[in-house]
Amino acid sequence: MFLSRPELIKKEIFEIAEYVPGKSIEEIAAAYGIDPPSIIKLGSNENPLGPSPKAVRALVETAPGANIYPSADARELREVLSKYTGFPVSNIVASGPGMDGLLDGLCRIIIEKGDEVIVPTPTFAYYELPARACGGKPVFVRRNPDFSLDPEKILGAVSPRTKIIFLCSPNNPSGNLLPEADLRKIVENTHALVFVDEAYVEFADRNLTGLVREYDNLAVGRTFSKVFGLAGLRLGYGILPEWLVKEYSRAATPFSVSLLALRAGVAALSDTDHLNKSINLAREGREYLKKNIPFAVYPSQANFVLVDVTPLKAKKVSENLMKKGIIVRPCDSFREAGDSLIRVTVGTPEQNEKVVRAFEISKTEV
Repeated sequence: MFLSRPELIKKEIFEIAEYVPGKSIEEIAAAYGIDPPSIIKLGSNENPLGPSPKAVRALVETAPGANIYPSADARELREVLSKYTGFPVSNIVASGPGMDGLLDGLCRIIIEKGDEVIVPTPTFAYYELPARACGGKPVFVRRNPDFSLDPEKILGAVSPRTKIIFLCSPNNPSGNLLPEADLRKIVENTHALVFVDEAYVEFADRNLTGLVREYDNLAVGRTFSKVFGLAGLRLGYGILPEWLVKEYSRAATPFSVSLLALRAGVAALSDTDHLNKSINLAREGREYLKKNIPFAVYPSQANFVLVDVTPLKAKKVSENLMKKGIIVRPCDSFREAGDSLIRVTVGTPEQNEKVVRAFEISKTEV
């Protein structure tokens, strides 16, 4: 007989809201009786081109050696990332699973019971999870109506217990960039570590990574899940000040990056043709969606757009699209996002045309 032992679990875990991922093809196929190959998945910001052919070859070639541990510090991947980012290896850490592993590791070494982290909302929901798991308390600061940040509000929320300020640029789910001047103002006026999530930065016109050279309390996280099309391998990396790399490495989980992910990441970084195709597809597609979706669409610097279906409700419109075999992401699970926003991943031109048509039909059906 299996018994529940909640008394063994620290109470902070019960305060964590369950992370809500985008719907899977299997879920929608089962729910609406749709043939899986006909379903378009535009709810999780994945690369519709798939991974680089070079990365796929690397996976096939590496698979027979899966019985061997990878390097503990992913040195070969970090060396290639050094060339890609322009930072020395001493500023780079590789993380698994994905950038989430980087967030877990930073919270593990920084957050103690009673510490605070600042999270501007709405944004990526995962930031509060590792903080709470370490006994920390999220302090939420609402963004402006256009989803921009007010640096004064962020700094006004800082207390002696603030250890990390989480910022996302481009922000998920709104797609807007954090201005450099705003980041400088925040970093220069806090004792806390400022973490900038640049998961979607390859799709943007600019990045903020260079400021890591200027500030010793600034860290940047990135991922292979988006532009590189390796979401299923859960590979991320961080660009950190050297002092933080040393402490992070001391407490990091050994071998957190699998051998397959490591080799695929190296190969993906070498395929500039696939990288450029992925970037161009997203940039052209998001402009098409912004011009043609028959609702208000926010400007985006990511591989998705945010749609406001007011006066309709996001849940109803999303369900209507899913019944048609098109998976999008209603944003009601994002804290303080309201009930009228839908995030739509940029797909192929054919997929984009279908989603536009589905929105047009939904406008009259819902």
